[in-house]
Amino acid sequence: MSDLAAPSGPDRPARRGLGRSGVEITPLALGTSGIANLYTPVTEEQAYEAVRTALRRGIRHFDTAPHYGLGLAERRLGAVLRELPRDTYTVSTKVGRRLEPSDGGGDDLAHGFAVPATHRRVWDFSADGVRRCLEASLERLGLDRVDAVYLHDPDDHEEQAFREGYPALERLRSEGVVGAIGAGMNQTAMLTRFVRDTDVDVVLCAGRHTLLDHSAAAGLLPAALDRGVSVVVGGAFNSGLLADPRPGATYDYAAAPAALLERALRIKEAAERHGTSLRAAALAYCAAHPAVAGVLVGARSAAEVDDCADRFAEPVPDALWEELRATGLL
Repeated sequence: MSDLAAPSGPDRPARRGLGRSGVEITPLALGTSGIANLYTPVTEEQAYEAVRTALRRGIRHFDTAPHYGLGLAERRLGAVLRELPRDTYTVSTKVGRRLEPSDGGGDDLAHGFAVPATHRRVWDFSADGVRRCLEASLERLGLDRVDAVYLHDPDDHEEQAFREGYPALERLRSEGVVGAIGAGMNQTAMLTRFVRDTDVDVVLCAGRHTLLDHSAAAGLLPAALDRGVSVVVGGAFNSGLLADPRPGATYDYAAAPAALLERALRIKEAAERHGTSLRAAALAYCAAHPAVAGVLVGARSAAEVDDCADRFAEPVPDALWEELRATGLL
């Protein structure tokens, strides 16, 4: 069971490549939806300190998107990163949702973000839309390039994403505008198609390779390993249940079903019997597969970043995995 041992901690960052792109990322990375006022406001200083803490802890890869807070995540992330030497970190962003100015007023909480609704999202996986979306992201970030770009949630736009969006990313890569290209989704079927039918470097799989959801193992991870495509894993805690299993905890952004809550509690009890924690086990499980280049953690404060970094570095004994498999929990 040694292949499921916890990876080395981020305080001494190793780097893992994204496919054959030449882009390398740290195995623990920071996702930025939290610092973009996901559900509740985060102050500018709190957001900046979360990014600075990540850097202090050896995290050097940051994932963002226009969708997060209507561009707020990109602006806040860029405000910190552009003060640093460009070769000291890597950044990924996403295309497929263009932001257009809106004067409708109100807030964006219907999409999950506590920000004024100054813009509206327009689905657009056309070649022109991909370039326009990336150009706007670079402006918000204050950077001249990003290291990786994903087609963002093309679930309902599969034909256009493959016919127009993906070839546009290929051209951007060939022009040297970006280093690595791929797709990011909350499902595995279409990601597996990207891996098998295109020349992507990396896919971002959210919530489908966790202690509670093993669906990525059925097709996506073996296909990625076979094709030399890297996987970045998001949603290691399935939106909260694996971070703090309790009544009212969320699973995939909805109230966790009773059966899943019971399972999470049993895994937590087993982890603690083996001298580790549920959060450490959740992160270690995501990172252990050889196709996985990195694990994204969402954090909205310096304290949350520190906790994720500590848990990522925490040893997870082989005996825990053996018990979980023997009891059918894994």
